Amino acid sequence: MSLRSLIYMTVILMIASSAAASIIDFEDLTLSPESYWNGSDESGGFSSGIAYFENYYDPGFGSWAGFAYSNITDTVLQGWGGQYNAITGSGQAGSANYAVGYLDNFNSVTPTIQLDQSRVVDSVYVTNNNYAYYSMLNGDAFAKKFGGVSGDDPDWFLLTITGKDQAETEVGTLDFYLADFRFANNDLDYILDGWTQVDLTSLGAVKSLEFSFSSSDVGEFGMNTPSYFALDTIIPEPSSMILLGLGGLLLKSRKR
Repeated sequence: MSLRSLIYMTVILMIASSAAASIIDFEDLTLSPESYWNGSDESGGFSSGIAYFENYYDPGFGSWAGFAYSNITDTVLQGWGGQYNAITGSGQAGSANYAVGYLDNFNSVTPTIQLDQSRVVDSVYVTNNNYAYYSMLNGDAFAKKFGGVSGDDPDWFLLTITGKDQAETEVGTLDFYLADFRFANNDLDYILDGWTQVDLTSLGAVKSLEFSFSSSDVGEFGMNTPSYFALDTIIPEPSSMILLGLGGLLLKSRKR
């Protein structure tokens, strides 16, 4: 094998190894079967891989916001009791653990991820949780059935992902519909019920990611649709420093 071929193979293996080591899939978190963590230990958040997930917990009310994590497989439970359940019944690609994000406007808590350093995030996987999914599918005491009685109401539920830099300055936003009933053909209307990959490369390098919501169903006190989603498999691009170093190796091989 030539030196150049050996270096190319090393490049490929190092990039693959770096990318695999950086992927955040929550499988490094320990949970009993069919359980969840919601911040009741008042730690303020949890770490998984190269990221920290912020959490707010109010012991007086037993309420939480920001991020929790779960391995619950029940896809049938409706209402508030299903807030820790991904509608898929598992993590992305059948893994056990996944995260659940909840935005609490009353306490001004937005689900936020802090990365170990500024990075380009290739993608994340998202889906609905049980609470939001069944609220949109059937309606409940607070929110309407999406599409209305006729099925023609142009309802929608939008997740907005905002990237910020080290100085907490916004560098970009990306919108992704968790439900969309705006199609002229009602057969195309959907409420997301599977893990879907969302490309985040357009945000560029970010130090943090914030997740917010908007909906067509708004009342006197704001959005009626439950402000939840499920998250899994965050894939950062390989470190630019690694790529720079590998580029140097390739340059040296060409000179030789």
